[in-house]
Amino acid sequence: MKPDVTAFFDEATNTISFVAKDAQGTACAIIDSVLDFDHAAGRTDTKSADAIIAHVTANGLKVEWILESHVHADHLSAAPYLQEKLGGKIGIGKNITLVQDTFGKIFNEGTEFQRDGSQFDQLFSDGDSFMVGQMRCDVLHTPGHTPACMTYVIGDAAFVGDTLFMPDFGTARCDFPGGSSAELFSSIQKILSLPDETRIFVGHDYKAPGRDEFAWETTVGEQKAKNIHVGAEADQESFVAMRDARDATLSMPKLIIPSLQVNMRAGNMPEPDDDGAVFLKVPINKL
Repeated sequence: MKPDVTAFFDEATNTISFVAKDAQGTACAIIDSVLDFDHAAGRTDTKSADAIIAHVTANGLKVEWILESHVHADHLSAAPYLQEKLGGKIGIGKNITLVQDTFGKIFNEGTEFQRDGSQFDQLFSDGDSFMVGQMRCDVLHTPGHTPACMTYVIGDAAFVGDTLFMPDFGTARCDFPGGSSAELFSSIQKILSLPDETRIFVGHDYKAPGRDEFAWETTVGEQKAKNIHVGAEADQESFVAMRDARDATLSMPKLIIPSLQVNMRAGNMPEPDDDGAVFLKVPINKL
């Protein structure tokens, strides 16, 4: 099976969202959607999600799944908005509960915030499978960037979220709570064990030095041969040393505080107060 894949690039967050369509029908899945957020003004917008809705509507597609590769720290998810407009079930890895527990404490969410993943319609385990029309999707647990990272393999296409980037940019950071460079290396080996011709669709791109265009599609074979962090038979010890040293120099993503609070709720905002106003918290010296 070779799904038809359409990409939607959000330049504000360097995120790529995907619509994967059954080549023999109209069923599709949406992966890693974006809700636009003006951090300075505290305002949301649905321009990015509306582009996906327009594509789905124009092509007569039926959304069966709205998938999250993980709890994103750099953009807000538009999953609830897309579900309201298009239907489909919202899915994420079952280790979302670990993320909810960690950040529920950091954001002092109290007992009213459920930490059991019940905000999502489906929690996936490693080795699970489900259907998108006539296409089978196999689920790989690929932690390291976060404990709940999942790779969705739909036919010949693997949607890896933030685990791998384009070969000239390398791999994801591992310094968020629950992250592990050693686990990331093992997860990447799992992805690279797929057939060489498997298409890999990455969740972000930042244009590596010397490259003029954004890109998001590569292959397992290309990653094995050319990835600057894990290609050419790189070993775990050198990867961990490189990744940990590099992560120590990185700043926090500018949208991490709003993103985590929203995304651990499956893209929903915190409950409004008695006047109907919604607020996000800023924990001081916690991240």
